[in-house]
Amino acid sequence: FLAPLFGTMTDQTNNGPSSATTAPSSEEVPTEHLTIPSDHETKKISKRWFPLESNPDLMNKYIDRLGWDSSGTDMQYKFVDVFSTEPWAIEMIGHPVASVIFLYKITSVQEEHRMKEASEIEKNGQTLSPRVWHTIQRIGNACGTIGLLHALANVPDGLSAVSIRPDSWLDRFYSAATDMDGISRAELLETDGDIEKMHESATRDEANQTGRGTVDDRVTTHFICFTHVDGNMYELDGRKKCPINHGPTDEMGLLKNAMSVVKNFMERDPNEVHFTILALAPTN
Repeated sequence: FLAPLFGTMTDQTNNGPSSATTAPSSEEVPTEHLTIPSDHETKKISKRWFPLESNPDLMNKYIDRLGWDSSGTDMQYKFVDVFSTEPWAIEMIGHPVASVIFLYKITSVQEEHRMKEASEIEKNGQTLSPRVWHTIQRIGNACGTIGLLHALANVPDGLSAVSIRPDSWLDRFYSAATDMDGISRAELLETDGDIEKMHESATRDEANQTGRGTVDDRVTTHFICFTHVDGNMYELDGRKKCPINHGPTDEMGLLKNAMSVVKNFMERDPNEVHFTILALAPTN
């Protein structure tokens, strides 16, 4: 498998160098028709943003505006493409990886798995570290920004201390949301005009490789995040009620373990090619 170099949250065909034509995939489910499950005790999505492109150059410019400093002499962490789930691609990435962003297409088989997973967790429970930072998504097409917030909020303390600029938007938002639950964080994000403007600016940035379309375009892809907290790997998804604990990992094993879960997504939808993977990794 070779991940497409570029992808967007709209269902436009990837016409870049890694695009391919395949047999029809399982039924697509546009995300504008998907709401947070009722047990979130939250309202239906009403506000909509333009979708964000899965593009490391764009992501790095965006997080710089938010307040992520990748210019430090000791720790310079930026998003880079991960071209495959295979060992050769993992070995190309600097380690330790702080987080992984994964873009996939929402289809009926992926939705069936999500519902089954939620039912099993409801029945059997799971162990969650209280230090995992997670928010619910209540803004349409905001999953790119939500994925980035998950990725940056859950980096190791030492990296966070040197990479999040004091009094930046990230610093202020994370400080305000520290003791909130996922729904309260979602509400805080909904009323924040600054992040809405910065997201809008990112979708217009010259680093984009594709047109952003219209805000009402049919959306079929979704960003999620994998991160390492207190010895376990967590999947963080704004459409899920809580983080998903995928079991033990460490800083050096995060990317390899995340690729194992990514492979499960791919195996559920073997004819689908709309996947991209980014790693927040050291570049120095």
